[in-house]
Amino acid sequence: MPDAKTLIVITGPTGSGKTGLAIELAQKLGCEIISADSRQMYRGIPIVTAAPTPEEQALARHHLIGCLDLTDYYSAASFETDALAIARRLWQSSPYAIVCGGSMMYIDALCNGIDLLPNVSPEIRSRALAVYTDGGLDALAAELGKVDPQYLATAPDLKNHKRLVHALEISWEAGRPYSSMLTGQKTERPFRILKFSTALPREELFDRINRRVDRMIADGLEDEARSVYPLRHLNSLNTVGLKEMFAMFDGTMDRDTAIARIAKNTRVYAKKQMTWLRRDPSVIYVNSIADILPHL
Repeated sequence: MPDAKTLIVITGPTGSGKTGLAIELAQKLGCEIISADSRQMYRGIPIVTAAPTPEEQALARHHLIGCLDLTDYYSAASFETDALAIARRLWQSSPYAIVCGGSMMYIDALCNGIDLLPNVSPEIRSRALAVYTDGGLDALAAELGKVDPQYLATAPDLKNHKRLVHALEISWEAGRPYSSMLTGQKTERPFRILKFSTALPREELFDRINRRVDRMIADGLEDEARSVYPLRHLNSLNTVGLKEMFAMFDGTMDRDTAIARIAKNTRVYAKKQMTWLRRDPSVIYVNSIADILPHL
């Protein structure tokens, strides 16, 4: 067992078995798990977020699960601060800490650091989100073009409204373009980082996703979505599984279509995660903890 502090990242596309792999590894190493899932942190939506069950959490202690109210604001910068603090505590009793999740911006912030950006006030946040909710992507791009045309010209995905809203609110809060604050510099961490991703053939992954959606429906996803429906305007609920259920409640989508759309949109999200991972040369692809242990 090494003396050096080691952060083990278990990531991969949604539905690929990250949680089970992380729990098995935590039991083997006698360490704990920090969740890197931007939606599992919120209370009240464990089914749609596929949060570790109480039984799974009893097998290995998890951190940052169900710790936020739906109205709480959270960001990659918040995660970087919180996860680093938790990891430092965990390293006092073990040389290992495991991070498990598929929120790639959170993982990137933890592993590589994040540019120092201003805290956004609730007023600015509401104002920026209103641009999108009132006018859609076109209005959002038009407004962003006024304050940060450089970011608009180089944004990797102009259909990702969350990124565009974030760029707009930071630009407004700082009084200068968001792009001018992005240094792209990697922060050197005083600990070893090992990053592993689950490796499943696409057909197997998509089959797992389809079956997981069926299981979520059987476990009560519809009732869970209905319980938070009055709060559907919150950013914490802007996620696959809830958006489709909300559309069904609004009468714009029938039940069968909503369920099929959840599976389809989850597969689309998984493909985006895989694309992100392919751009990271530090990722080691594994199928079991037997593939991980030789690297420790």
